[in-house]
Amino acid sequence: MKRLVVIDGNAILHRSFHALPPLTAPDGSVVNAVYGFATTLLKIINDFQPTHVAVAFDRPAPTFRKKMFKEYQAKRPKMDENLIPQVDIVHELLRAFGIATYELDGFEADDVIGTIASKSKVKSKKSKVNIDQVIIVTGDRDILQLVCDDKVLVFMPTKGLSEGKLYGEKEVEERMGVVPQLIPDLKALTGDQSDNYPGIPGVGPKTAIELLRTFGSVENLYHRGARGDWGDMGEALMRKIQAGKESAVMSKKLAIIRTDVPIDILIEQARLMPLNTPAAAEILERLGFRSVLKRLEYAGINKAVEDKTGNVNKKEQISQQQELFG
Repeated sequence: MKRLVVIDGNAILHRSFHALPPLTAPDGSVVNAVYGFATTLLKIINDFQPTHVAVAFDRPAPTFRKKMFKEYQAKRPKMDENLIPQVDIVHELLRAFGIATYELDGFEADDVIGTIASKSKVKSKKSKVNIDQVIIVTGDRDILQLVCDDKVLVFMPTKGLSEGKLYGEKEVEERMGVVPQLIPDLKALTGDQSDNYPGIPGVGPKTAIELLRTFGSVENLYHRGARGDWGDMGEALMRKIQAGKESAVMSKKLAIIRTDVPIDILIEQARLMPLNTPAAAEILERLGFRSVLKRLEYAGINKAVEDKTGNVNKKEQISQQQELFG
C-alpha cells in the first residue's frame, strides 16, 4: 500500500498557533505554531504510516479568486505578527526533514492539494510511483469536496490538536448534507462567510440541500428553471433563485478547488525518508524542542495497517488515530 499524506501547511500552522499557549525558543522568539506543526506531523506519520508526504502552502500573492471577486476573503484578519516568522521556520524544518513542499503564486494551497490528489489518483505505467491512497490533513471544510471513495480521504483535527476525524464519502455526506462533489454547488447557493462570497441571499443550508436533492446541481436548477420547471418551489424562493443566478454561478467558480494547477509535481520526490537528520536535529535543538527530538525515533516508516484485500482498514485507522490523539 503506497499512501500519500498531503498536509495543508497554512491550515495546520494557524490551528497550532491558536490552539497552543505562547511558547518561546531559547532566543525569545515565539515558536508555538512551529511546535504544534512538528508534533502534528509526527503524529500523522505515526498514525497513518505513509510512504510519501507532501506539504502545500498558500502564497502571499493575490489568487485568481481575488481577481475574479475583489471581496474574496476581504474580512479575514491579517496574519498575526508572531505567526509570520514561524512560517519560514516551518519551511526550514521541512527542508531539513526532506519533506516535499509545493506552492504557486495565484493559487491557494487548496488548489495545489487538489492537483496533487488528482495526479495521484491516475495510474500510469510511465510513473515510477503509483499511489494507492491519499490522505489530506487540513482544518478546511472546503477540501472535503476532494474526497473520493477510499482513494482520497480527509483527516480533520476536531479539538485543537488533540483529536481528529477521518472523512470518507459517508462521513462527508453526514456532515455536509451532500456528497463531496456537490459541496461547490452547496456553497454556490449558501455562500461562504469565511471566504466572503455571497451565494444567493436568503438561501440557507437546509434549503440549499433540498434544492440539490431535487435538481442535482446548480446548472440543472437553472436549466430546468429556464424551461419553467421549478418543481414544487414556492414563488418567493423562485424569485430569490432567479435574482441570484449571476451570484450563484460566480460563487460556484470560487468554491471549486482546482485540480489543474500548472506546477511540476513528481510524486516520487515526496517519498518519506528518515526524519532524524543532522540538519533537523540542529533546528530542533535551536528551538528548544527536545521532546520532539526524542519522538523522532518513533516516526519511522512502518508497515501500513491493511485488511485481507490489501486496502487500508478505516476502522483500524480510526482506532489508531483515537489512540494517538486521545
